[in-house]
Amino acid sequence: MNYMTRREALGTLAAAGAAAWMRPGAAEAPVRKKPNIIFILADDLGYGDVGCYGQEQILTPRLDRMAAEGIKFTDAYAGSTVCAPARCSLMTGFHQGHAYIRGNRSDLTNDRVPLRPEDTTVAEVLREADYVTGLIGKWGLGEPDTTGIPNRQGFDEFFGYLNQNLAHNYYPETLWHNEEEVRIEGNVLSDEHNVCKQCEVYSHDLFTEKALDFIRRHEEEPFFLYLPYTIPHANNAAGRSDQREHGMEVPSEEPYCDKPWPGAQRSHAAMITRLDRDVGKILDLLEEKGMAENTLVIFSSDNGPHAEGGADPEFFNSGGPLRGIKRDLYEGGIRVPTIAWWPGVTPQGVVSDHAWAFWDFLPTAAELAGVESPACDGISIVPTLVGDAGNQPTHDHLYWEFRHRTFKQAVRFGDWKAVRNALDAPTELYNLVKDMGEAHDVADEHPEVVAQAERLFETSRTESRHWPAQ
Repeated sequence: MNYMTRREALGTLAAAGAAAWMRPGAAEAPVRKKPNIIFILADDLGYGDVGCYGQEQILTPRLDRMAAEGIKFTDAYAGSTVCAPARCSLMTGFHQGHAYIRGNRSDLTNDRVPLRPEDTTVAEVLREADYVTGLIGKWGLGEPDTTGIPNRQGFDEFFGYLNQNLAHNYYPETLWHNEEEVRIEGNVLSDEHNVCKQCEVYSHDLFTEKALDFIRRHEEEPFFLYLPYTIPHANNAAGRSDQREHGMEVPSEEPYCDKPWPGAQRSHAAMITRLDRDVGKILDLLEEKGMAENTLVIFSSDNGPHAEGGADPEFFNSGGPLRGIKRDLYEGGIRVPTIAWWPGVTPQGVVSDHAWAFWDFLPTAAELAGVESPACDGISIVPTLVGDAGNQPTHDHLYWEFRHRTFKQAVRFGDWKAVRNALDAPTELYNLVKDMGEAHDVADEHPEVVAQAERLFETSRTESRHWPAQ
């Protein structure tokens, strides 16, 4: 089946409210309703933090099994190297040269910048395609009563944190349910020290319960569930008094209680294994309900590993073979572990080196729903997901920019990756095929490639009022 044939078939079936999915060479295409879509997003999980990506000390059996039953992407990229801009690219389909939100706070005002009414999100696209849309977890794209809150950006249901800074108090007194702030019974903070006096409800566990409930309530209709978990991000707000020596907050260090590691590392590992456990609960429920074969689940991370709250990315080799961490535009800051699982549709045990990024999710979801994607920077990866990788369109280049002390840019094109860490800094050049870890700058050997990269730095962006290039 070639790409045009599949697109034509999608258009025909969408008009009838159904979609057909088959692998190339299959005798018949089973007719199914529009597939459910679940996107699970970890927070600050490194490329090397997952077993199937080389992790040797932290246990992630469910993610490893998910990869064995689906597609493990080796060259998948986050939208940015920190929280809010990465999520903006995921939701709106624009890379950081065109996205409206390009940092956690405006460089102009130091305020958090919300999405605007004119920004079209994947939730809006899918709701127009008759999906029920739900968000459970961390949003970070609009403060209370702004144009950016989830219910004003296409989500029918929302439960979680609006503010990304508050999202890392794992025992919150309140969370948001749609546009109402609701009390979490069982959690009480000390007014004097901003420490949790009564810690009964770990927000990550609550999000898992809410996600399972959302799936059960909507099993008879197509749904989109965006599940941006908050672990393993460090706690930078109020927390448990018994864990204030570090910020890696988790109810139990199991199964690492007896490990002779620093406390922060035991807790960090326990957070990741807890995340793994709960991804497994989602997949198990889909199989139990007979929904797995009509549900695409994508798991990823919003950026590379962090070095906060006592976490040490070198202790577990969290970046794997990659250079850099969160806030870097080297591969370790933006290349993320990403797995796609859709039994009967995604080929099993495939390792894909297709280079794609968060801004490809919106057109992918639109194609799955049988509707036209709004104009954006993304390219649908449906061909790869359905085992038709030979007909997968590719990007000419992938682009990032980020302001952290200086204005940084990065671009990947073909085998090449260029990084410029300030406007007046020299452009570094790496061959990712030969040098995945970006250890050898070969800019002096390839001036023509450097010139091409610098043209892309100039042409891949529009100026931003809140995040100017300076």
